[in-house]
Amino acid sequence: MIAVRPGPPLTGTVTVDGSKNAAMPLLAAAAALGRPVRLGNIPANTDVQIMLTLLQQAGWHIAQPVGEQTTAVILPTENRTTHLDLSQAARIRASYYLVPALLARHGEARLPWPGGCRIGARGMDLHFKVYEAFGDGSAQGGSGYRVEASTPRTGTVSLVLPFRSRGATVAAVLRAVTTGRPLRLGEPNLSPEVLSVLDALRSAGWETRASAHLLVLSPPPVGQEGAVVWQVPGDKVEAGTLACAIAATGGTARVGGVHGKDVTPLVTALRHLGIPASAEADALAVHAEDARPTNRALRAIASLSPGGLDADFEPPLMALALGLPGTHLFADAINPGRHGNLLPQLARLGAEIEEISPTGCRLTGPQRLTGAGVEATDIRTGSALMVAGLTARGVTTVGGLEQLRRGHADLPGKLRALGADICEVTP
Repeated sequence: MIAVRPGPPLTGTVTVDGSKNAAMPLLAAAAALGRPVRLGNIPANTDVQIMLTLLQQAGWHIAQPVGEQTTAVILPTENRTTHLDLSQAARIRASYYLVPALLARHGEARLPWPGGCRIGARGMDLHFKVYEAFGDGSAQGGSGYRVEASTPRTGTVSLVLPFRSRGATVAAVLRAVTTGRPLRLGEPNLSPEVLSVLDALRSAGWETRASAHLLVLSPPPVGQEGAVVWQVPGDKVEAGTLACAIAATGGTARVGGVHGKDVTPLVTALRHLGIPASAEADALAVHAEDARPTNRALRAIASLSPGGLDADFEPPLMALALGLPGTHLFADAINPGRHGNLLPQLARLGAEIEEISPTGCRLTGPQRLTGAGVEATDIRTGSALMVAGLTARGVTTVGGLEQLRRGHADLPGKLRALGADICEVTP
């Protein structure tokens, strides 16, 4: 477990790892492309390691250049194993990204239902509708699902998503890649993680055009082959969590390695609370020693709309807001089980948070927290609890590190580099 105690304001400079949420679809895109891909800045968290293992088990060759621990080369092979054991896919949510590549290589995808954090149902009905648009068939069972590739077809695939699902958007894009068919996708998800996939495909010759209401994808000229080099963008959620920790302690620090535009909604929220922050080209800077609390209510509403607040920013913002004046509203209908995890753990620290719906809550600050034993029941709950522990009186112990490490290789180490009084202890 992790022990956290309050200390001096966090200061200094730290660099985030590659983004787990971006690495997963990029690895799946590398497999779907059918060409050698050199992918850099891969984070060393548990979920990404499982994804790499699944690719190897499904017949791709994964090579790591000597001395480059964050780089992998994904190579297509002739392996057409018919009896695949992909049971580890049940441990991660992003396993569904592998379906298009499996269809292209094996003609079918048999996978257990996705797992990962318990923050709501892993609905895949929209994924199946995407595959139906390409002519693929699907069947669902109690323990998993099966998608079977259709006979080769031609022509543009057109469909409109009923909501901006990141998973369904990636599924449509990667299925277009594996079939070589043009795609017109209405109401796409245009989060930074999806845009990083589109940028990667563009470097491989695909023509991509994306607006708020339409994503258009066209295949490259026939015969375009050869290796491509991609890079996983910096982890915007890790950067946002560190920023909230810096702000909570009244510190001034710089978080490097993240695209500034990816954290703009988080910066807007901090400024709304009176905390000076700025998004640079490749960094996020926080100057909380100059903070001037505004007493203004923060409305942190998770959104799938372009430019909206990513749901994963909400938990650390909630931990920060507990120490700031004002009555603040939080809502996350995207992950309906998240508040059920987070709020009881914050309550153990003495937080008083009013649940106004299953996915919405309200709190009034500032509140004084007291250290206690809490549990990282999911990745983002764990990171938010560390932010809260930095201001709670006494010692806060955070258990469930296996959850935290699914999304972060070493978030406690980055906080420690900024001066946090934090260490790993044996229960």
